[in-house]
Amino acid sequence: MREAALLGGPAERLQTLLDERTAANRKFFDEHSEGLARLCHLMAERFARGGRLLAFGRSPAARSDARHVAVEFVHPVIVGKRALPAIGLAGEGGDLGAQLALLALPDDIAIAFGADEDGGEASRAIALARARGCLTIAFSSAGAEYEFEPPSDDPQVRQELVETFYHLLWELAHVFFDHRGLLAGRDPRRLHDAGASRFLYPFLDEQEHELEPVVEDVRRSVLMKAEEIGALRIRTLTENGETLTRAAVALRASFDRGGKLLALGNGGSATDAMDAVADFRAPLGSGSGHAAIDLTEDPAILTAIANDIGTDAVFSRQLIAYGAPGDTLLALSTSGNSRNVIEALAEARRRELVTIAMVGYDGGAIAHDRLADHVVVVRSEHIPRIQEAQASAYHALRELVG
Repeated sequence: MREAALLGGPAERLQTLLDERTAANRKFFDEHSEGLARLCHLMAERFARGGRLLAFGRSPAARSDARHVAVEFVHPVIVGKRALPAIGLAGEGGDLGAQLALLALPDDIAIAFGADEDGGEASRAIALARARGCLTIAFSSAGAEYEFEPPSDDPQVRQELVETFYHLLWELAHVFFDHRGLLAGRDPRRLHDAGASRFLYPFLDEQEHELEPVVEDVRRSVLMKAEEIGALRIRTLTENGETLTRAAVALRASFDRGGKLLALGNGGSATDAMDAVADFRAPLGSGSGHAAIDLTEDPAILTAIANDIGTDAVFSRQLIAYGAPGDTLLALSTSGNSRNVIEALAEARRRELVTIAMVGYDGGAIAHDRLADHVVVVRSEHIPRIQEAQASAYHALRELVG
């Protein structure tokens, strides 16, 4: 499919990319909606008992997913949702199994990314986590209790489906916190007595007879949300097709002149910048990789600038150090109003960089004030859906650049 997507004009190529995503999205969530709903319940039980989410991956793309799911759970973007403990583990910390051996506890949840591309390292970590009593999740055959294989051979399509999946885990696990009687656990001896935990979780005293209707509600919600992202992805790539094409032409010309790509974002958008850089560095088909720098990657630089100057300068200061005329800046923002992103775009223009922005909602100040040369707007007010459609957009940009 990827080789086919590289043939024909930009419009045909975008349509090919979109068709594959639409079909894979529908098939994946139709098949796994019930399993995802039941997994949300099990995760909520684990969190209620003090468990944590341990997310891990070795490859650059898997690393970005591990970081992304961790920040989603720790820093909820929906007002009123609980902050839940999550830790992202990646290759820079050493062998994944060795890291799990030091951290994993019986009530934890272990979720592996990229287990099909790391020579078995994530699978070994999954085996260790299962032996510890952790609930285990993977997206390929890795020996996990719950495995959800995306129906595509294209790694970018697979990653987009996985991102939607873990966003739904985060969103819908909270449903089971909000319904009485659904975190009582599966041991019937514990269904009626919460013991010392009663003052924290009074609903633990309730029966679980309401569980199945709620699971069914969550299953239907999975399908609804999957349909929502499918429609948003179609709208985003269709409405922004010409913008993506022009941005790809400008970015390709920059690479051909020896320029480089710099990418940035905050929170989940930072992990998307990380992923975009990994994608551009990696060869595509029979082509070659491109020079790209992730401005979110170095915590020493980020914290030094934030501490000494302020958070508004964490990206613009790096552009002063790295940016050169003819380079390209890719800025990711769900709101379009982030001050440090706006400051970076201004600095990029002063330094004569090509600027590409991907934003949500109505585009915010970045779109309204035309602060970037090429602005892709994802017209949604739901942050997880915005990020999922933005992933499709920057993956499409990578395909169009070649």
